Amino acid sequence: MNSWVNSAEILGSDLPLELSGTGNRRALLMDALREAVRSGRLAPGTRLPPYRSLAADLGLARNTVADAYAELVAEGWLAARQGSGTRVAERAAPVTPVHRPRTPERVARPVHDLVQGQPDPSVFPRTAWLASARRALAAAPDDAFGPGDPHGRPELRRALAGYLARVRGVRAAPDRIVLCSGAAHGLRLLAEVVGGPWAAEEYGLPFHRELLASHGVGTRPLGVDADGARVDGLTRHDRAVLLTPAHQFPTGGPLHPERRAAVVDWARATGRLVVEDDYDGEFRYDRQPVGAVQGLDPEHVVLLGSVSKSLSPALRIGWMVLPQRLVAPVVAAKGEREPFSSATEQLTLADFIESGAYDRQVRRMRQRHRRRRDQLVAALHARAPHVRVTGIAAGLHAVLELPPGTERSAVRAAAWQGLAVEGLGDYLHPGAEHRTVAGASCVPHRDGLVVGYATPAESAYPEALDALCRSLPPVSPPPAPAAPQPPAAP
Repeated sequence: MNSWVNSAEILGSDLPLELSGTGNRRALLMDALREAVRSGRLAPGTRLPPYRSLAADLGLARNTVADAYAELVAEGWLAARQGSGTRVAERAAPVTPVHRPRTPERVARPVHDLVQGQPDPSVFPRTAWLASARRALAAAPDDAFGPGDPHGRPELRRALAGYLARVRGVRAAPDRIVLCSGAAHGLRLLAEVVGGPWAAEEYGLPFHRELLASHGVGTRPLGVDADGARVDGLTRHDRAVLLTPAHQFPTGGPLHPERRAAVVDWARATGRLVVEDDYDGEFRYDRQPVGAVQGLDPEHVVLLGSVSKSLSPALRIGWMVLPQRLVAPVVAAKGEREPFSSATEQLTLADFIESGAYDRQVRRMRQRHRRRRDQLVAALHARAPHVRVTGIAAGLHAVLELPPGTERSAVRAAAWQGLAVEGLGDYLHPGAEHRTVAGASCVPHRDGLVVGYATPAESAYPEALDALCRSLPPVSPPPAPAAPQPPAAP
């Protein structure tokens, strides 16, 4: 007997269900159970059959019934207690169904992922991290297992002070470093302490602008060109400026030395703040290291950093290197107890840095990302030589410049190929469309794709590049020659 027929009442383990329609079996079963509760056929407190029994009677997979029960428990239709099975929830009136997102089986997921911002999780250094965790826990003082200090563990702040001075030219004692759960957390705390408005590069992470706005800090766009942010556009009305000077995100390239000096001079003259997001500062390939702007003036520059690219975003460990005057206000805004970063993971990272494992991991990832970048450039040279690749001297992504008016169609074509990739326009500040330069209207947007090459597994990367090349617009045809004009009449 086929149990999945339209409008058929079926007796399963003495549970009468009205199963209507065709489609996903779990969804049909959930709809039938909800209707039975609404109609009163299943009264509050009624015990349902074990999912194994119901699955056998209806000819369903056990996981299908178990998943249906679990989701209805989450929605409030059912209640489950260990030892008493699954029952209809005790409610005085029928519940209103919660519209939850469909399960992944109904969501079209991309086959390939070239979205920037996330390293391949398979390359996390599990063995070295575990060794550091064992050493850190064995040596941890008793207070490491207490409520915690909002400054963060002193062991990690000492390790970071030494590492950042050696690698990024940062000038800071451990008491200037406050640990946080990432750059976004640091921005949130600075927004509360500094207030607004801020200036920000016209190309940048929308999430950061939205985060600042949610804390009452508006941003206005600064122009970006081949030398980085146009810091000559800063005014006294800007309380702070948010920059990515090591590698402008997402267009690429470091902030020009003259502009680095100019933004520090602006901060000194106005008493304002430079917020330096050290995005991709450790991943460089074809250029000499560029030190942090913070090293030019530690009293007017905040450095934000994290391990989200070098290790994993799952660790939720970041840092702020602060001017002395901001340490106490930021710690106060953070709260008396550290609610974000695990003390044991902070201790592990401290050992990971001091043992040299972090340096080895960065070198390993730098070599891997450089190889990935070279594969991308080679594929484009062979199959789409008309597409110019920029921003590739450092970082985990490249920008593919496209003919005007083709960005959205290229993103849609990539989706048809099962490829997740983002357009450069997704990163443009909304106010940049109305920016003026020297009194003239300036529309800075240029068409392009932001292609991250860090996320795919090694085996999947060639297929992702193939899908990318198939998505790119063809060579634009040359303009037609102008029709010859008849000679002018004498």
